[in-house]
Amino acid sequence: MSYHKPPTGLRWRANTLFILTTVAVGMFTDLFLYGLVVPVLPFMLKERMDLPEDKVQSYVSGLLAAYAGASVIFSIPIGIIADKTNARRTPFLCGLTALLAATLMLAFGRNLAMLIVARVLQGTSAAVVWTVGLAMVLDTVGPSHLGKVIGSIFSFISVGELAAPVLGGVLYRKTGYAGVFGLGAALLAVDFILRVLVIEKKVALKYDKDKSLALAQEASNPREHGGRGQHETIRVDSRSDGHENGNGNGNGGEQERLLPKNEDDYHRIPEGRNRLFRTLPILYCLCNPRLLVALLLAFVQAFLLATFDATIPTEAQSLFDFDSLQAGLLFIALDIPYLLLGPLAGWAVDKYGTKPAAVLGFGYLVPALILLRLPTQHVASSQTGNIVLYCALLALNGVGLAVIGSPSIVEASDVVQKYDKANPGLFGEDGPYAQLYGFNSLVFSAGLTVGPVITGALRDSVGYANMNIVVAAISALTALLSFLFVGGPPRWTRMTG
Repeated sequence: MSYHKPPTGLRWRANTLFILTTVAVGMFTDLFLYGLVVPVLPFMLKERMDLPEDKVQSYVSGLLAAYAGASVIFSIPIGIIADKTNARRTPFLCGLTALLAATLMLAFGRNLAMLIVARVLQGTSAAVVWTVGLAMVLDTVGPSHLGKVIGSIFSFISVGELAAPVLGGVLYRKTGYAGVFGLGAALLAVDFILRVLVIEKKVALKYDKDKSLALAQEASNPREHGGRGQHETIRVDSRSDGHENGNGNGNGGEQERLLPKNEDDYHRIPEGRNRLFRTLPILYCLCNPRLLVALLLAFVQAFLLATFDATIPTEAQSLFDFDSLQAGLLFIALDIPYLLLGPLAGWAVDKYGTKPAAVLGFGYLVPALILLRLPTQHVASSQTGNIVLYCALLALNGVGLAVIGSPSIVEASDVVQKYDKANPGLFGEDGPYAQLYGFNSLVFSAGLTVGPVITGALRDSVGYANMNIVVAAISALTALLSFLFVGGPPRWTRMTG
C-alpha cells in the first residue's frame, strides 16, 4: 500500500518515547481505574447494597475476580486479532471504549449486577492494553532493551497503583462518588488523546520509503533486532553470557561446548503437526518448559498483587479500625519500593539474565510474606507501633514485587523469539508476539482471579497470619522452579547430564 502525504506530526507521533509514553499511560489508566475503587469497594457494597459486614470480604474478592476473569477469556482472541491487523492502534482504541463504559457503570450503578458488568468490561479493556500494549513495546525497542523498558514502565504505572487507592479514599471521603469517578474520567480523556495520536513504527515507515526519518533507524519488527533473540547468545547459567555486547562472543567457547550445534533445530516446529498447531503455531511453543515457567511467574506475580489488593483494606479495617482513606494510605508503603527499584531491577534482568531476578525475587518474598503475621499478634506495645510495623513489612514486600516485575515477560519473549527465528514465515509478518502477550495476559489475569478468591477464603477461615504462610509457600515453589528452568537449566545439571 502506498502513502503519498504523511500525517501531521509524523516524526514526534512515531517517536520511540511517544509510543512508550502512550503504552505506559494506557497501562497506568487501566491500573489506576482498577485500584481507584479498591479501598472504596467495601464501603460501596455496604452503603449501596446494604450488605452485612460478614459478606463484604467475599463480595470484594468476587468483584476483583470478575475483572480478572474477563481478561482471562478475552486475552487470547485479542492477541490473535492484534497479530493479524495492519496496525495495533485499532484494538488499542477499542479497549479504551470498554474502559469508558465500565467507568460510567461504576459511577452510576446502584445494584450488584451492574457492578459486576462494569468489572467485566474493565477486565476486557485490561486484556487489550496488556496484550496489544506490550506487543507495541517489543515492536518499538526490541528484545535487548525489553527488561529495562518494562521495568521502567512498570515503575511508572506503579504510581497508579500507589495513587489510586490513596486518591480514591480521599475523594470518596471529601466528595463522594462524583469526585472519585470524575478523576477517572479526566484520566480517560488524556489516554484517549494519546491513543488517537500515536503512530506505530511499522506504519510510519510506509510513509518514508527511503528511510530518511530518524525513526526509521530502529527496526519495527522484533525479529530484526539483535541481542537477546540471537541464538548465539543463549544463556547457560544465571548470568548474561555476552548478549549485552550484541555479537554473542562473551564466554563463547564455553557456550559452544554446552549448546547444541544448531540451536535452530531445537526450536524448529516440525512438519506434519495437527491443524491447530499449524494454524496457531504459538501453541507449539507452549511445549517448551521455559515458556511454561515464564507464564507461571506472571501468574504468581498477579496472585501476589491481588492478595494485597483484596486483603489490605479489610485487614486494616479489622486490625486498626481504618476507614477508606487510611486503608488506601497503606498502599504507599507497598508501592514506593516498586516505583524506585523497578527500573534498576529491569536493567539487572537485561544485564544478568532472568534467572537471578526470578530466583532471588520470589525467594526473598518468602520471609517477607511470613513476617506479615507479626502485626496480627500485636507484637508492638501500642497500636501506633503495630501500624508502623505493618507499613515497614509492606515496604519489604514491595521490594520483592519490584524484583519480580519483568523476568516473566523478558523470558517469554526470549523463548518465543527463538521459535520465530527458527521458523521463517510461519508466524506471519510481525511474529506471534501479541499472541504471546495474550497468553501472558491470560495467566496474569488468572492470577488476579484466583488470588482474591483463595486468599479471601483463607483469611476468613484460617486468619490473615496463616493465609500469608500459604502464599509464602507458593512463592518458595516458584523460586525453585525458576532456578530449574528460567534462562535454561542450571549449569551443574548440564555438566552432569
